[in-house]
Amino acid sequence: MPDSGGSRAQQEHITTTGTGTASGGAPLPHPPAPGTAATRRTGLLVTMVLGGLTALPPLSMDMYLPALPEVTDSLHAPAATVQLTLTACLAGMALGQLVVGPMSDRWGRRRPLLLGMVVYVLATAICALAPTAELLIGFRLLQGLAGAAGIVIARAVVRDLYDGVEMARFFSTLMLISGVAPIIAPLIGGQVLRITDWRGIFVVLTVVGILLTLVVWKWLHETLPPAQRHTGGVGDALRTMRGLLADRVFTGYMVAGGLAFAVLFAYISASPFVVQEIYGASPQTFSLLFGLNSIGLIAVGQINGKVLVGRISLDKVLGFGLSVIVLSAVALLLMTTGVFGEVGLVPIAAGLFVLMSAMGLAMPNTNAQALMRTKHAAGSASALLGTSSFLIGAIASPLVGIAGERTAVPMAVVQVVCALAAVACFLGLCRPWQRQGREAGGL
Repeated sequence: MPDSGGSRAQQEHITTTGTGTASGGAPLPHPPAPGTAATRRTGLLVTMVLGGLTALPPLSMDMYLPALPEVTDSLHAPAATVQLTLTACLAGMALGQLVVGPMSDRWGRRRPLLLGMVVYVLATAICALAPTAELLIGFRLLQGLAGAAGIVIARAVVRDLYDGVEMARFFSTLMLISGVAPIIAPLIGGQVLRITDWRGIFVVLTVVGILLTLVVWKWLHETLPPAQRHTGGVGDALRTMRGLLADRVFTGYMVAGGLAFAVLFAYISASPFVVQEIYGASPQTFSLLFGLNSIGLIAVGQINGKVLVGRISLDKVLGFGLSVIVLSAVALLLMTTGVFGEVGLVPIAAGLFVLMSAMGLAMPNTNAQALMRTKHAAGSASALLGTSSFLIGAIASPLVGIAGERTAVPMAVVQVVCALAAVACFLGLCRPWQRQGREAGGL
């Protein structure tokens, strides 16, 4: 495990490539000496840029959530069809990562990222003009395919710069920054709907995409030196991914993290209808509740990074987080099926708050534990982690609306099943007690 000096040295790598030039060929300044103010500014800048990249996907989905009922009316489409706009975006992000991840291992992080951001901006602008639900679904798929670049490359850059506990802490820091997006996105979406319709939300997202593209172009330089890049083609990339999937422990963390994400996305997909249609809340009230849940996720994520990491085993923290997710999902299922009688919005909101907060223990630790095993192919590993999460989430999304807009039971059922499956994968594939025993014995 590297010491703090090693982490700083890796962090300075953000400003140089193995040849001392930016990916575009322009000379870059020499990295600042460790411990200087310039180093700290560089670290803060890297954190903000990577945070922006990881915040873009929740911003793209969550700003749109308050508008879902309006979209169903505007495009004269059923709720299940409109929910496919979320599914399409998730599926695009999943498939796009499989392409962009290996590309970044071969050509570096910067060029695939900039290409993806440009396409994202164009696809988002076209979404604002979509005349039918079918076309909106298609352009949301393209938006997801392009937006995948930011997700997968941000994780790969973290793996380029950090290792061990430092990497787990950085993921928690990214959760703080990217977690601001779920808080402000529905609030912004709700306010945009006050002055325009749902198309205006995509206009705002287009502007955000343009600004982030400019920030990446100006300030995020290459982190993968040419000497460490893979030179093979598609066959080599597939062999690398096959080797990663053959690692039982990596696969366990990957699938467990994907199933935990499915629990989260079942909430994201169903909550606009549950809160607004079933319990009669306004889009603004829904946005406030969504923001409170995101605050819980951020707060617990910071407790994970600042207090727990380095003091308690990551597996123990992850196991506790998954247990809380299971218990809160079961409580929601009991409430929505009427076991406790007629319940109002407050008990449901409390259960969702606990569930969302526990994600702050599950999500950063599954990523960190999986990536610790894959420094040789961080881009491909990041692609597999992201793809599994978004594909499983995309499958869960339409299931929550299978019984219509007037019941929350399908949401709770999906959450319980996915949470239990995540625990099963963690225990059955990762087998943390075995690895802890080997580490204690010096093996």
